[in-house]
Amino acid sequence: GMSLAYDQRRNKLAENMQKAIELGVDEDKKEVFTKWIETKDDGELSKEPSEQIKRFIDETAAQASGELKAVLQEIAQNKECLVKKSIWIIGGDGWAYDIGYGGLDHVLASGADVNVLVLDTEVYSNTGGQASKATPMGSVAKFAASGKQTKKKDLGMMAMSYGYVYVAQVAMGANMNQLIKAMIEAEKYKGPSLIIAYSTCINHGIDMSNGQLITKKAVESGYWHLYRYNPDLELEGKNPFVLDSKEPTGDYKEFILRETRYAALKKTNPETAEKLFEKAEANAKERLKNYQKLTQKAE
Repeated sequence: GMSLAYDQRRNKLAENMQKAIELGVDEDKKEVFTKWIETKDDGELSKEPSEQIKRFIDETAAQASGELKAVLQEIAQNKECLVKKSIWIIGGDGWAYDIGYGGLDHVLASGADVNVLVLDTEVYSNTGGQASKATPMGSVAKFAASGKQTKKKDLGMMAMSYGYVYVAQVAMGANMNQLIKAMIEAEKYKGPSLIIAYSTCINHGIDMSNGQLITKKAVESGYWHLYRYNPDLELEGKNPFVLDSKEPTGDYKEFILRETRYAALKKTNPETAEKLFEKAEANAKERLKNYQKLTQKAE
């Protein structure tokens, strides 16, 4: 809603600048208004004409008369909307994968130029640690005391199926440069973007002071994968999917058993734990294999 309201105000600014040009605003002001209209949807390129307009708009409006004065005054009243703002919707996995998925899907499907950042803790963190559709197989959580029996939803792949949504999966502790690159690309992309970030949580039963190191090990073990899907690359004749993860170098089971949410199941029900952990590791390998296939799509 905030994004749509902001877009509406900026579109009205463009209309008023066009009207001011038609009403005979000074030639130097006309040039700046024209440049702003042409660059308004680019955060960087719109900065220069925006600053120029801010410097002259109040005085110019005060000196004008008639209909032109009213138009310039309206531009002055909305000058805080001149520079394109970076708008982000931020939520957790319980919202994005589960109870709020319908709303998220609606936003992505709309094609609106908005960015979504999902902090994926793989559990309902704020409400007591209940299992969500982001909870992986074998993980213990409320409503999954015997270990979750089904595999995790692949939210990124679902979003990619639209073909016009920018999608990235990131992990700051594993590759900060990839995270920054994804956020810059998402902001530049003229359309919906979804970034899913691996996030540690107290419900994992870990030492939270080592969160970044744990995140790094999640990627090294093949538990979490890094990638970027940019539809703009397809317009350039390139493969839109880039897999930033390398082949796992760590041990999957060794990684998960360092976390209480998995180790607890091995203590209480070792036989079930072993079966679920085997399936979970196979699921992770299958997911990586599917991502690797996507890298060969346009080759």
